[in-house]
Amino acid sequence: MRATLPLPASERHLGVPPESTEFEREMVAALSAHPRSISPKYFYDTAGSHLFDRICDLPEYYPTRTEFGLLARHGREMTALFGRGADLVEFGAGSVTKVRLLLDAWEHPGRFIPVDISADHLHESAALLHRDYPHLQVLPLAADFTRPLTLPPHPRRVGFFPGSSIGNLGPIDAVRFLRQALQALQGGGLLIGVDLVKNPARLHLAYNDSAGVTAAFNRNLLVRANRELGAGFDVEAFDHYAFYEPMHQRVEMHLVSRRAQTVSVGGRLFEFAEGESLHTENSHKYTVDGFRQLACRAGFLPGPVWVDPERLFSVHWLAAPA
Repeated sequence: MRATLPLPASERHLGVPPESTEFEREMVAALSAHPRSISPKYFYDTAGSHLFDRICDLPEYYPTRTEFGLLARHGREMTALFGRGADLVEFGAGSVTKVRLLLDAWEHPGRFIPVDISADHLHESAALLHRDYPHLQVLPLAADFTRPLTLPPHPRRVGFFPGSSIGNLGPIDAVRFLRQALQALQGGGLLIGVDLVKNPARLHLAYNDSAGVTAAFNRNLLVRANRELGAGFDVEAFDHYAFYEPMHQRVEMHLVSRRAQTVSVGGRLFEFAEGESLHTENSHKYTVDGFRQLACRAGFLPGPVWVDPERLFSVHWLAAPA
């Protein structure tokens, strides 16, 4: 979604024209910084969203099937906490596949509000869901869920945030998002998937799949920049590089240039030296207790937690005080 937004004061020194898109402004800011880093939310154009759907089906990528298993086994317990007729808001809804398990288990569902930054993919997915659940009122909202949302009024809302997408936010931003969600969900709660700390070898396989789908997903950011911004990245000259960083308990994803090259964004030229990287994503991992402490800092009241037998993944219920 190419929205034109006011230029933040912190970015005016970058020389980006005020009519530029948010993606262009953030790409200029990323390329102007050292080290270079950009938000992973820009992965999710239509092509990137479809690539991520393929990642979720990969044999190496354990989070999706493990979370599916938890939702399938414990869906009735989870939805019993939702209450009768509540609005269900899914943050970063993507293909809205996991919510089907909750809808099947929920005895008295209310409206469903999927929120996602990729408008085309969101509306396509919402239409498919409505076809399969014709009596469910589906109200898709194309928006950046890390920012305050304008939601339809309702006396009780519950949130759903699967996939451990909370891990893409650093601890400070994670608390900020949770506090914002708390405001929207007062009197309800949040069901959230959280990836757990584990053997780094397992994590390496999950983010470096043998089919190269994750690498294509990572490089698609540059494909998007070339298409939307005319950046001129030599996409094939960038290597996908992902590794576990144990001090911060996170997987880092980078794009590393194999050669010197020059790109152009927002009317400015940026040099990449051979071996220089663009940091595209962090995926923080948590212990169960560590995440519950984070939720408490945001003002939630941690409730039941469901964990698979291998302790790969967790799903938490966080009550939102009225």
